[in-house]
This record gives sequence, structure tokens and C-alpha cells, in this order.
Amino acid sequence: MNLQMKMLDTDFLIIGGGTAGCYAALTFAEQAAGRVLIVEKARIKRSGCLAAGVNAINAYIGQGKTPQDYVEYVRADAAGIVRGDLLLSMAEGLNRVTRKIESLGLTILKDENGDYVSRGWRNIKINGENIKPILAEAVKKQPQISLLERVQVFEYIVRDGRMTGIYAVSIEEPLLYVITAKAVLCATGGAAGVYKPNHPGFSRHKMWYSPFNTGAGYAMGILAGAEMTSLEMRFIALRCKDTIAPTGTLAQGVGAKQINALGAVYEQKYGITTAQRVYGTIRENSEGRGPCYLRTVGITAEQDTELQKAYLNMAPSQTLRWLESGLTPSVHNVEIEGTEPYIVGGHTASGYWVDLHRETTIRGLFAAGDVAGGCPQKYVTGAFVEGEIAAKAAVHYMSDPPPFMDQQQTAGKHRSLSALLNLNRISPGSDTTDALEEEMQSVMDQYAGGISVHYQSSAESLHIAAGKIQALERRSVALTARDMQEIGYILELRERLTLCRALIAHMNARCETRWPVFCERSDFPDQRPELAKYINSQLENGGIKIVMRELINE
Repeated sequence: MNLQMKMLDTDFLIIGGGTAGCYAALTFAEQAAGRVLIVEKARIKRSGCLAAGVNAINAYIGQGKTPQDYVEYVRADAAGIVRGDLLLSMAEGLNRVTRKIESLGLTILKDENGDYVSRGWRNIKINGENIKPILAEAVKKQPQISLLERVQVFEYIVRDGRMTGIYAVSIEEPLLYVITAKAVLCATGGAAGVYKPNHPGFSRHKMWYSPFNTGAGYAMGILAGAEMTSLEMRFIALRCKDTIAPTGTLAQGVGAKQINALGAVYEQKYGITTAQRVYGTIRENSEGRGPCYLRTVGITAEQDTELQKAYLNMAPSQTLRWLESGLTPSVHNVEIEGTEPYIVGGHTASGYWVDLHRETTIRGLFAAGDVAGGCPQKYVTGAFVEGEIAAKAAVHYMSDPPPFMDQQQTAGKHRSLSALLNLNRISPGSDTTDALEEEMQSVMDQYAGGISVHYQSSAESLHIAAGKIQALERRSVALTARDMQEIGYILELRERLTLCRALIAHMNARCETRWPVFCERSDFPDQRPELAKYINSQLENGGIKIVMRELINE
């Protein structure tokens, strides 16, 4: 199998055809006559976090509220560690992009007056099973947008602090792509699979966040020297047990309270921020008052039916479970549990350190959606807004042509990838990507705050985790592949290991418990006012250098 090389060039290159990537492409096509190329590891019709659909727009400014109200809500939920400037610029566009996606064909539920049906002041109900196909269809109709699907981007090409292109491999044929561009948007999504899942073994990919989001965007940025922020603000979701279906529809849709096995409502006892809701559940279980539930017994038959319909739009396994067992929400409370930790900038503040235009510290490289840091709880519409902002900024940035490509470096990249292809493989006792991935997840689970240790970590445990992750990185160098799909698996493993190293450094630097479970330090159980700062990092001389930055308001 000979690895061929293919050179491509475009004006605006988008890495990732998910929520932010597709919307950015549409925006750019409306703003400029330049060429757009989306490179997507899967197929954009059903890729990214919207692949299975969604049943609500969770970031919307309801009547009587303002974008500033949304900023204050998110700031309180994140214990102050947010970028006020990014949040406000995002919140100001939420309703506008909602109307745009509706015009493309999304069904938003309306009441008898023609107003959107709300689910609290920040949420509106939709029929969103087909939201991603709607986006994909709109993209494919634009003649200036091209797609390169089933292609995995794995490295940035940076010259003199400026983004000039990327390296990528085809998953289906022996091809190395070298793509140059005048501006690049990273919209690859966050990271799953870093920690041991709460459904290991055969069901290890049964998780809340997309298992195909491997942290590629984070890892490429880290290795290229981009400044990252708040990786330690991990996300642990509170979900329906076993199905990992979202709980917000139950809590907000029918006002279901969190109760323990004794029937006592415990959510007010611990607090109602996102992190505190998970923390309270962990405590009630560990102290012998579990299992914990969302109290749905007693809701009306109509509410029961509406819940079953709502979950068909985003988590059909939950509806099927109710129907098969006969234990629908009105007759049986819904058991809840926490997931393994994820790194997701759409829910927390983790990701690239960006300016108001969503440009990273690498000139010409923009970030939007789950990879853009500082702006939690952006969800679907917030990712749209960030894609829109980045695309408009890219239009103005593109005036200068990219620098000349280094042909010698490109040839070296071709040689290193060709060396991974070993059709005969090596002895059965040698390391495999699966084995190393499971070791990595076990290390992170035990020593870096996973489920088995109730999400807690300490300086000593993080030190052990760092050493073990570095050892796994060294072992990953010897991996080989029989085909291009296996090369993709090797690259994904290395991406996760790079992210693990940076994540551990961030968690070690956050010597406090600002968010229970999200980043809970057993050796620093309280908040420390002097650490109300951003913890940022940059790769320097092969190590992760931590930088503390002061808070930025609107």
C-alpha cells in the first residue's frame, strides 16, 4: 500500500462539518465570493453533536430578558470563570441565528398566538430530529462550498506564527492531503473517550458526548503552540441512568425535582448550578441515600406522552426503554447518574484562548463551538453565532496570501505516515490502539478525577497521572497500522494523550475546588478568591507552561 500525496488550496478552510462548521460555511458564502472547503471525518449529514437531533434550543433570549441577563446567568453557573466579552457577543446573536435556522426548515413549536413555545426563559421547544440534515442540505446547495468527507485532519501547518494549512489523511484510501488556505476555522468539537466510561467494555461508546470527537482540535492547537484556557473546567453531565439521555427536558419541561431513595428533594441542599446538581447526586449515593431520581410520578397523561415524543427527537433509547418496560414517567421516577468527564467548550469554558473575532493566538486560525474557550453554555445556537463571527472575521483576514509551503517538511510528513503502514503488523503481544486507549482511560479515571474516585483528584494523584500518560505517549510511537482506518485510530489516540497531558497540568494548577465534580481537589476542598482567574497554558520546550490571566468583563 503506497501512500499518495494530494495538494489542495482554498480560501477559507473549515475543519469539522458539525454545528459551528456548517453555519460558518453558510455565513462565509453570504459574505464573500471566495472558495470554502469543509473537511469532515464523517459525513456532514449526520456528524457532530447534532447527529441524532435535539428537542430544544437551549440558548435563547426569552421575552422580557436581555443578552446581559444570559451573561449573568452563565457567569453565576460557572463561578465567575468566563469571558464576559465573548459571552455578550454570543448572546446578542442567539435569537437572530434561531430565526435563520427556522427559515432553513427547522420546526420550532408555536403557541396559539404564534409565539415560540418556551421551556423557561432560555429555552424553546423544537422538532429537531432532522436539524443536522437541514444544515447539511443548505451547505450542499451553495456552489462555492466544497466538501471533503471521510478525511481526518491531524496537524496544523504554521509559519512565523501564522496558520497556512493542514495535513490530513483519507480514512478510505491511502492519501495524504496537504491543504493550504488563507484562513482556517477549527470547529472539530470537544473530547470524549479521555476517561473510562461509566459503561465500559462492549458498551464503552455508549456515552453522552459524541464518541467520535477525540479532542483533535485541542491537540492540534496545543502542539502548534496556541494558548489554551480553562481545560480544567471539565463537564460531567447529569443523565438518565443507562440510556445517558438528557435530563433537562424532565427538569425544565415538567418541573421534575431531584430526589433521593427516601423521596426527599435534595437539589436545594447542594445548590442548583450545573456542577452542583451532579455533586449532590454523587453525595446522596455515596452517603447511602441513593439511588437518586427525577420525580416524575404524578405528572399528567398528556405530559407523559409529550415527554416520550420529545425524547424521540434526541434520545430514542429512553422512549424505547419506557415503552418496553411499561414504566413511563408518570408511573415511575427516572433514575439519574453522572457521566464520565468530558472536555466540551460548548458547556464549559475550556478551549482555545480567542479574541472577540474568535481568532486564536495563531494568526489566521479561528475557533468556534466546542473548541472555543471562555464562553460556556453556548449550545447549538451559540455555536452558530461563533461560526458566524469567525466566518465574518475570516473574510476580512483573507486579503494576504498564505506564505510559501515548506516542501521539505511536507516530504518528511509523508515519510512518517508511510512508516505507520505495516501490512503484516507485528507480534500479537505488542501494543494496540485499543489496549493503550483503555490504559489511558483507566489512568485518568483513577488518578485524574474519574467516576471511580467520585471525580476527585489531588496533587499526588495528578503527578502519578502525568507520569503514566507520558509513558503511554512513548509507547504509542511504536504503533503501526494495516490500513488507513487504523492510522486514523492511532492519530486519535495520540490526540487524546496530548489533551490528557494538558488537562492534568490545568487541573494541577487549579489549587481549589471552584466547581464540585467538574474540578474537585480533595487537597483543596474550598474556593480560593485569589484564584478567580483564567488558567491558561501553552506548549513550551516540550512541556505545558501555565499562565494565569485576570478576568475579562463585557
